[in-house]
This record gives sequence, structure tokens and C-alpha cells, in this order.
Amino acid sequence: MSDRNDGHEELRKAVRAFLKNASPSSEVRRLMATAEGYDPEVWRRLADELGLVGLIVPERFGGAGAGAAELAVVMAEMGRTLLCSPYLSSAVLAPAVLLESGDEAACAALLPGIADGSALATLAVAEDNADIRDFDAIRTTARADGDRHLLHGTKERVSDGCTAGLLLTVARTDKGLSLFAAEPEGAEREPLPVLDPTRKLARVGFDGTPARLIGAEGAAAAVLGRALDLGTVALAAEQTGGAERCLELSVEYAKTREQFGRPIGAFQAIKHKCAELLHEVESAKAAAQDAARLWSDPTTGEQGLAASVAGAYCSEAYVHAAAETIQIHGGIGFTWEHDAHLYLRRARSSALLLGSTSWHLERVAEDIGLVPTA
Repeated sequence: MSDRNDGHEELRKAVRAFLKNASPSSEVRRLMATAEGYDPEVWRRLADELGLVGLIVPERFGGAGAGAAELAVVMAEMGRTLLCSPYLSSAVLAPAVLLESGDEAACAALLPGIADGSALATLAVAEDNADIRDFDAIRTTARADGDRHLLHGTKERVSDGCTAGLLLTVARTDKGLSLFAAEPEGAEREPLPVLDPTRKLARVGFDGTPARLIGAEGAAAAVLGRALDLGTVALAAEQTGGAERCLELSVEYAKTREQFGRPIGAFQAIKHKCAELLHEVESAKAAAQDAARLWSDPTTGEQGLAASVAGAYCSEAYVHAAAETIQIHGGIGFTWEHDAHLYLRRARSSALLLGSTSWHLERVAEDIGLVPTA
């Protein structure tokens, strides 16, 4: 094994050991019932003790300067335990969109606080019932007002939108889609009912909310696309961690639960289910790892394609693994007391979070020439 892989394994062990104590099932259930949805002390330790909050933030902005491969390792471990935290929004999407903007002044001003965990940030994109990748559906506007802009519009399904202290928002100007940084004090925030209570979503309304332009005006579409692709790579890794844990729960139960005097794992139907899950989980891990690897090599030109392959496959694999886990557990799997349904809720919610499976599959089809591009 290479030194790099050795380093990844050490990182995996450290994160798993930390989350074993910081995110047991009992704590997940406690936090998902709170309005904030996360433990500030755990968040502080993730930042200070492990340096994970600033993982992908360059060292010059106070981060660790790690890449997508390391991020995938961390996200997979968080997915295994259903960690309740604003990690995807504040430690992945927000830094990604700021770095992609190329705005050095904004990065210098905002990234250090994000990296050390003192500032929570999120990305506000989706509107109405449209997919987050449907940029044509964005109707929020930004009107110049001196050295600032005023935002008007409503964003839906904003991850951690009620707790973030910085709202990185995409809005239209006369020059096209642009990225803005808005303070939450000037916005109306409302928590949304969610299928997955371990990940909080909000509706954020802007009515003349002051904001400052990030990057070049009219350049947000490409910036946003790249940031969402990195988010998809990270989310795919999280999905593989959750799917792998579902497989483990299923195998453990099949070995210990007895019917007709023998473990249910001895029955062919259960064997087939577990074997199929193993194949899907390993394939999902390969897709996620390949996407993370390609992200570090922009010369291939396949980063977007790999992100969508992982996004589509890992979403489907996780949903299937979670659903089969409930089936293998039988009656107990359907109860609130068992964790299987928490994984299914996370799986179904995640499958729509950063682009639906159909969106990713259509993109893959276009990239490989199965259908003409628009």
C-alpha cells in the first residue's frame, strides 16, 4: 500500500474513533429532535482537534489544504454514523463555491472563519420545486445599491439555512447569475418539514436584503456547477458510508436472528439479498473513489462526468441498501426504535439534495454522446 493510502487509512481510523463516541445512535436521535440539529461542542472538536472543518480550505486561508480524496474518506465515515452537523453545507459547499469564484479578497475575509468553525456558512440555490441544478429556475434578483446589492426572492431547501451565519446566495443581475454573500439578519428564515430529520433544511426569503458581490458579476453558473460537482463527490462518499453500514447491520442480524432453529442468514433468499448488497456497496465505493481521484486531476476533463456517475449510482445503491436492510430485519426494521429507517430517510433525502438521479443520468448520457447536448 502506498504512503498516500496509508495516510488515508490513518485518517479513516481517527475519524471513526472520534465519531464512535461523538455520534452514537442515541446522540443522533437527540440532535435530530432539536431546532439547531447539531452539537456545537462536537463541531468545535471537529475543527480544533481533527482539523476537519477546514479540510479543503487552502493553508493560506487557515485550512488543511487537503483534496477530494481526503474529503471522501471523512464523508464516508460521517455517513456511517449519520452525523448530525452542518459539515456538507459549511465545510464543503461554502468553501468550494468561494474558491471557485476566484475572489481572493472574499476568500481571505470569509474562509478563515469557516475553516476554524467559528462561522457557519451555507449555499442557497434552489427555488420553488425545481432541482438545485436547474439554474434557469432561479428568479431571485440582485439590484445594485451603491457598493452593495439588495436581494429579492425566496430560496428553498437550504441546508442548515436557519443556523448559518453566512448565506452564499445565487441571484440574477443584468449580467446574469451572480454569487452574493448575505447576512442572515436581513433575511427571513423558516425551517421546513423534512423526511430526514438528521439534516435540517430551510426556506430563506430576501426582501431588500443587503449582500455583497462575490467574484465576477454574471459568472456564477460555471462557479456554481463546479462547487455542486465537488459537493456531489463528497455526498456520494457519504452515501457509500451509509450503504456500507446498512450492509453490516443486515449481515450481523442475519447471523444472529434465528427462524425454524437456524440463523436466517442460512436461507437462500437472505443470502442472495446480502450478496447483492455487497456487490452494490463495493461498486458504489469504487464510483465514489474514482470521482474523488479524478477531481484532483482536472486535465482529464472527466470531473463532471465522474461526479454524476457517482451521484447517480451511489444514490440508488444507498436507497436500495437501506430498503433491503429493513426487509432483512423484518418487523423490527419497521419500528421507530430501530435505526434502519433513519438510514432510509437519509438515503432518500440525499438522492435529491444536490441533483436528482435523473439529472445526473441525463448529464452522463450527454457527456458520452448518447443524446445530443442542448
